[in-house]
Amino acid sequence: MDNALFIVIIIILLVDFFLERFLGYLNRHHWKPVMPDGLSGICSPEEYEKSRQYFMANYHFNQLTTVFYLTFTLFILVFGLFGWLDDWIRLSTSNYLLISLLFFGIYGLVSDIISSPFDLYQTFIIEKQFGFNKTTLKLYVLDKLKGWLLALVVGGGLISLILWIYKASGPYFWLLSWAVVTAFLIFVTYFYSSLIVPLFNKQRPLEEGELRIAIEAFSKKVGFRLRNIFVMDASKRSTKGNAYFSGFGPNKRIVLFDTLIEKHSVEELVAVLAHEIGHYKKHHITTGMLISIAQTGLTLWLLSLFIGSPELSAALGGKQASFHMGLIGFFILYSPVSMVLGLFSNVISRKNEFAADEFAARNDDPDHLMTALTRLSTDNLSNLNPHPAYIFFHYSHPPLVQRLKALGAIKKQKNAHGL
Repeated sequence: MDNALFIVIIIILLVDFFLERFLGYLNRHHWKPVMPDGLSGICSPEEYEKSRQYFMANYHFNQLTTVFYLTFTLFILVFGLFGWLDDWIRLSTSNYLLISLLFFGIYGLVSDIISSPFDLYQTFIIEKQFGFNKTTLKLYVLDKLKGWLLALVVGGGLISLILWIYKASGPYFWLLSWAVVTAFLIFVTYFYSSLIVPLFNKQRPLEEGELRIAIEAFSKKVGFRLRNIFVMDASKRSTKGNAYFSGFGPNKRIVLFDTLIEKHSVEELVAVLAHEIGHYKKHHITTGMLISIAQTGLTLWLLSLFIGSPELSAALGGKQASFHMGLIGFFILYSPVSMVLGLFSNVISRKNEFAADEFAARNDDPDHLMTALTRLSTDNLSNLNPHPAYIFFHYSHPPLVQRLKALGAIKKQKNAHGL
């Protein structure tokens, strides 16, 4: 075992753990037993207290799970179990591709099985306690089996292709892998709702009626060509509402959760859709994909510098350099870089959310979006008063209070100009 790299890996894991605990502590103590004045008019004291209880239940559960996962990871590293698994697989085969696939498959399966009790508790105890869970045990098991099959087919296929490129292309590994991953990202973005979502949820075209007429009228008003408006049966898993935009070109579509439609007026739903259209009109989806592609290129270039290092595999207990051991070691070492890139992405994402809100507010009545966002947050028991440091590190969307403040300013501008 390479002691220097091993110590660095342990330090990175511990620093990440204690940073998350510190941020969680700040967020936890930012909740006050009495509702802050800044939330007056946004939610009732009863809604505030229920959101606080939901947060606390998840916070304490998260404390337990993160301690367990850190202990589990340290146990694997200290006792060299990655190296042991690598040696055990090599007793059965010498094929480099099969060795890596078996390694990732076994490790992924064991990790998922170990995490399942926590996931079950989260779904069937906490989410049920607060009235969110609608998942049955049968549906949970089917989702799990489908997830494993998807990981086997898609994940296994992608890893196989990248590993073949690694063996065949030498110094051009990162460039060719970048091209493959980029093509995969574009493919998934284009076909996500038509190929992947149907494995788990049914989608039906939004029927003719007041809502569809209102959405189409708004789309025409802002010059957005939209033929595909779908409703997804999210209610079979949760009562939480949401909507999303996917695809591009002729395959772009807007998907509304049936739970969202149940709880919101036509005007509020149009406002939510206006926000999603704002992302498209302001090219956030395209720029987001380009940033993701650039970050992937950087990651693969750095990976190409380390992946073949015998010291990296040795730090995890491997007796010889291997792609799979090097990959795990690299991504632990890469996690500080990943965190910095994540902060950068979150800053851009929050900025884009404000911009999409502004688009919706300037092309529709701001009150409709303000009401929709408030109802979404209170119905989903979102944290209405997160700590600024936690927002900076973890929030891809601005908190509700900030969004309402920005929308209120736009409303005043429109009223001042008689719009």
